[in-house]
Amino acid sequence: MRNVLFKKRIFVVMTTLTVNIENEKSEKAVKAVLDALGLNYEVASNIKVKEKASIKAENAIYNHLKDSFEQIKLHQEGKIKLRDAKDFLDEL
Repeated sequence: MRNVLFKKRIFVVMTTLTVNIENEKSEKAVKAVLDALGLNYEVASNIKVKEKASIKAENAIYNHLKDSFEQIKLHQEGKIKLRDAKDFLDEL
């Protein structure tokens, strides 16, 4: 940031740099340089649409597995009876 005097008015001129960093090691190095230079900066995470869809799919798989393990646990405790695999496949 620098001040520019023009006809008794002061204008503040700032430059914004956008740096896309894809690994933590590089991010730490860039932050260290900016800190050493005494510069102010902001850090923002950008998740791409493709990655959001991937996260949604991973969450769905996780929830399905979690439900399956709960059913197995309840079956082992004798609280529910699991369907026979042959009957299940016949339905498909």
